[in-house]
Amino acid sequence: MKKHTKEILALLDEHYGKEYVCYLSHENAWQLLIATILSAQCTDARVNIVTEKLFQKYRSPADFAAADLHELEQDIHSTGFYHNKAKNIIACCKSLCENYGGEVPQTLEELTSLAGVGRKTANVIRGNIFHEPSIVVDTHVKRISNKLGLVSGDDPVKLEFDLMKELPKEHWIRYNIQIIRLGREICKAPVPKCEECFLAGHCPSYQPKGQAEKKTAKEGSARRRTGKQGQASL
Repeated sequence: MKKHTKEILALLDEHYGKEYVCYLSHENAWQLLIATILSAQCTDARVNIVTEKLFQKYRSPADFAAADLHELEQDIHSTGFYHNKAKNIIACCKSLCENYGGEVPQTLEELTSLAGVGRKTANVIRGNIFHEPSIVVDTHVKRISNKLGLVSGDDPVKLEFDLMKELPKEHWIRYNIQIIRLGREICKAPVPKCEECFLAGHCPSYQPKGQAEKKTAKEGSARRRTGKQGQASL
């Protein structure tokens, strides 16, 4: 493991601990599966508000499989993209009932065969339910892993495999948890709190406030000079 990576992981452990935490409320595998489908383009906090009542109304995959599409759409409306989510949840739960005895399967291949389940959702289930080492590349993990110089690129699948090579297997699950927390609390988009970040000294993207201001002023001055030269040549 590279010294740069080792130092970052040590600081993440120091600040956030090694405990596994899932930010989506659930009591079992199928509830987490549905909550993760609902979390697409939606905050975990909003999903938790919706599922608190949703899981009282629909108490099993069979209940969701038999749900009326339009009624389910209204139940999950506030999570956004409710039509596709409702359609996928019903299809997903029908498959769980028909092919897996109402149980959530464990393998990546089986999980991604379910409606509405991509690699990200599958890895959430594998990591949190089955404790299979996995890396979930959400917006926080993609953005911050690039900023820290651990990986480079935009394709989530490629980044997933690159991070699997870069990080020790025992760090995979908790790296997700720690980076999500970092992204919510400090390394926010579009304006990160760099001066407050405990990883600033290990982040290639970090510039001390004074240097960043000087760079901005210098770039502005260069643009003004270029503009004047352009005007003079007309």
